Amino acid sequence: MINCAVLMGRLVGDPELRTTTNGTSVTSFRIAVDRNFVRQGEERQADFIDIVAWRQTAEFVTRYFHKGSMIAVQGSIQTRNYEDKNGNKRTAVEVVADNVSFCGSKAESGTAGAPAARAAAPAPAAPAVSYASGSTGDFETIDDDDELLPF
Repeated sequence: MINCAVLMGRLVGDPELRTTTNGTSVTSFRIAVDRNFVRQGEERQADFIDIVAWRQTAEFVTRYFHKGSMIAVQGSIQTRNYEDKNGNKRTAVEVVADNVSFCGSKAESGTAGAPAARAAAPAPAAPAVSYASGSTGDFETIDDDDELLPF
């Protein structure tokens, strides 16, 4: 099964960091994601998507993002049932964020000096690959007479 959502949009409001009873950080926020199709003469439509972030991701979002910030979110779609204050049964659909990233410029997002990376521990950067051109002296001829065995 595959459950992967990748979204880019703007925060509708400032995210607020909360803590569960066992001390786990969590934040929920909503982003506005523009639709691709626009009918001629009509205004562009947007979908409003609820996002939930936990632990370091929640702390990262509340520290570096605010209302209007452009954000990229990668996560999974999750549903949950609840009862509203009038006793009606409801279903909430939200994206549980695994990674979030900056999308706008530093000046636009107000994150000057902030790390331009993911909330999750970033993988160490691999050294840049360089390719030599020209000489084939680095290649060695393989004799086909010997039996080649698999690993």
